[in-house]
Amino acid sequence: MAYDEKLADRLREYFLPLKKTEEKRMFGGVCFMLDDKMCVGVSRDRLLVRYDPALQDEIIEKDGVEPMDFTTKTMKGYAFIAPEVIKNKKQLDYWVNLALEYNPRAQSSKKKKAPAKKKK
Repeated sequence: MAYDEKLADRLREYFLPLKKTEEKRMFGGVCFMLDDKMCVGVSRDRLLVRYDPALQDEIIEKDGVEPMDFTTKTMKGYAFIAPEVIKNKKQLDYWVNLALEYNPRAQSSKKKKAPAKKKK
């Protein structure tokens, strides 16, 4: 299934002025990376947000929030946000800023290259 291009365009406005950003296709949609760390994305018509896992209980209680669950295990610190709760800029600002505030403390999932094996 395709992802919501209009939502992706709205997110690009936040990330275009920032340095060290990258847009990647993943989760059947698009993800916006900051400093080699996943920050936000679009999956189908939903916003995907990465936030401080310590806020998990508080965040999942909010309207329109669904914990991210790709493997039957809830991924703490990640949630899908329904389109009806990100209709205006103020609503979207809340979620994007939540992700941007956590990003400096987030772990990078970038895999390091294994050292080359020496020939015998």
